[in-house]
Amino acid sequence: MTQYFDTHAHYDSGKFNADREEVLRAVHESGVALIVDPGDCAATSARAVAIAQEYDFVYAAVGWHPEEAAGWTDDSLEQIRALAAQPKVCAIGEIGLDYYWDKENHEKQIYWFERQLEVAREEKLPFIIHSRDAAKDTLDTMKRLHAGDIGGAVHCFSYGKEMAREYLDMGLYLGIGGVITFKNAKKLKEVVEYAPLSQIVLETDSPYLSPEPNRGKRNDSRNLIFVAREIAQIKGITEEEVIAVTEENAEKLLLR
Repeated sequence: MTQYFDTHAHYDSGKFNADREEVLRAVHESGVALIVDPGDCAATSARAVAIAQEYDFVYAAVGWHPEEAAGWTDDSLEQIRALAAQPKVCAIGEIGLDYYWDKENHEKQIYWFERQLEVAREEKLPFIIHSRDAAKDTLDTMKRLHAGDIGGAVHCFSYGKEMAREYLDMGLYLGIGGVITFKNAKKLKEVVEYAPLSQIVLETDSPYLSPEPNRGKRNDSRNLIFVAREIAQIKGITEEEVIAVTEENAEKLLLR
């Protein structure tokens, strides 16, 4: 049976409250062997941990999303550190920088991004990075903290080939999801063509960013088939190879 690994899916989201168990069982039965559910604050991180403890095929990541930076305190960091010690927590994330909405708190975002990278280093866990409209500051922060020595993935990679090269040279992985199927995703398709398959992991970002042909609908891990299919077409290889190699990559990174 096909064995997908969804490295980024928010089943803790309220959008799954009505049918979470039904969806997760259906996802697993469809051939999705493993899932990582990343939190974006203390509350969602705790929910992700609870889901991971309930379902043997789900793991959790814990962290504070950059959009939450205005409310962070030292206690926030300690909450994440405590959650990181829980069973089945496999990463710190999603963490990073997001300047799309927040035009003012850049220094605060960078400060807490650095602190959470240090938690990942101390806990010997990889990280899951969120970066939106913050290409230079994200890369500069990661270089300054030698993030390549920690290891991790750049979730929903959205920059060009030159930026991809920087992360690949650091030994990091690129998270590729439903956006790769969009007709206007020319830049991302070029990145996927360029990047070695050995440094790509699959993700959905469920319930968001459903791929074609389900764009606009609630996303779930069953849609990984469309992501794998598009990557296979871009790279001129079989879907089976994409699925097998990306699963191996994800296990190496997240279940080490």
